[in-house]
Amino acid sequence: MTQSDAYLSRFMALHPKKIDLSLDRIEALLAKLGHPERKVPPVIHVAGTNGKGSTIAFMRAALEAAGYGVHVYTSPHLVHFHERIRLAPPEGVSGGGRLVDEDRLVEAFEACEKANDGAPITFFEITTAAAFKLFADNLADVLLLEVGLGGRMDTTNVIDRPLVSVIASISQDHADFLGTDIAGIAREKAGILKRGAPGVIYPQIDEVRAVIEAVAAKVGAPLIIGGQDFDVHEENGRLVYQDESGLLDLPLPRLSGRHQHRNAGLAIAALRSQSLFHLKDAHFEKAMQSVEWPARLQRINQGVIPALLPAGSEIWLDGGHNVDGGRVLAEALAELEERRPRPLVLVTGMLTTKDSDGFLHNFSGLAREVHTVPIEYSSAARSPEEVALAARHAGLAARPHASLEEALKAIASEAFPVAPRVVLTGSLYLAGEVLAFNGTAPK
Repeated sequence: MTQSDAYLSRFMALHPKKIDLSLDRIEALLAKLGHPERKVPPVIHVAGTNGKGSTIAFMRAALEAAGYGVHVYTSPHLVHFHERIRLAPPEGVSGGGRLVDEDRLVEAFEACEKANDGAPITFFEITTAAAFKLFADNLADVLLLEVGLGGRMDTTNVIDRPLVSVIASISQDHADFLGTDIAGIAREKAGILKRGAPGVIYPQIDEVRAVIEAVAAKVGAPLIIGGQDFDVHEENGRLVYQDESGLLDLPLPRLSGRHQHRNAGLAIAALRSQSLFHLKDAHFEKAMQSVEWPARLQRINQGVIPALLPAGSEIWLDGGHNVDGGRVLAEALAELEERRPRPLVLVTGMLTTKDSDGFLHNFSGLAREVHTVPIEYSSAARSPEEVALAARHAGLAARPHASLEEALKAIASEAFPVAPRVVLTGSLYLAGEVLAFNGTAPK
């Protein structure tokens, strides 16, 4: 166990609930730390149900292509906690940001633990305070800040003067905290909008857009709305973006799936919404070609897993875990099937907090079979038998397995007309375990 792991274990015991949406505890701790959240670089704050991390990845790639120093905060991590905090390089050092190192992370954890002095606080709150301290103590031009859950009462919403507020795709997720009413969910997400800061909005369904517009009008946030004020589409194998400032003709994004076209458009709109940054077409072009975001339709070509599966298998990893995430993944896989037909095999593990039936129904008629596996490091994991039952409810053939390795060996033992397309999906927790098992953890 590393020093940071020891701190993380202690932080888990500071509050009886894993999630308890409130700003009181984080505000008290930040005050004891000297308000580092007021000393961070200009903030682009990003909320939404799906696509937050991808949108941030596109913005980071474009900003770093232009030479800007970028801090990034995302969650959850896949394998190591350090993935949540990316720091801009020191002044005079070229290249993009790097994940926080162990020494600096431990130093920030130590300061937060001492300032908190055993008071009740959630894991996300105290670790976010540590992130703010790191972002304040290290120079950068901008902080890309992802909301943890919701928006209005999320721990990150202590930022009262963001440069831009961005709202990605909104759908149902985290029903136990945000409910199932889509208008109520949209109202929570729109809680990051602030007076005078532009709100850049992904193309939403009418009900969601109406709620966001009402919140924006109430707080005095000007809106830039996808499909209305900016548009993005594929044309002749290129990504075409257009807004009132003009048109960009770009390569298709390195991240697979049409939903990533819309996330790229949202990122471009956010960066073009203000004058602090001076980005040229070439910077956006480089961003489309260099962007990386693990476990979002990530192709796995090396490591342990390809060696276990039939030779020539096409292997993908996607952390999709809610109904809408399953829908966009199924759409992307249907496009792949149209271009390069192969038998589709899913390897799936899911949590009890997610709609397994709804997620898996997206793959009815598309997947040949589903192999269900446990998620070892989550107390909220469904058993493989439960997930297999949900797959059968969705009309899919399903087989439960005791481990990921057992599932992969079962696939390898089958006879396929051509090497299969194997997709590992259903949970970001599972995605992390897959990357660790494969020996390809994010760096």
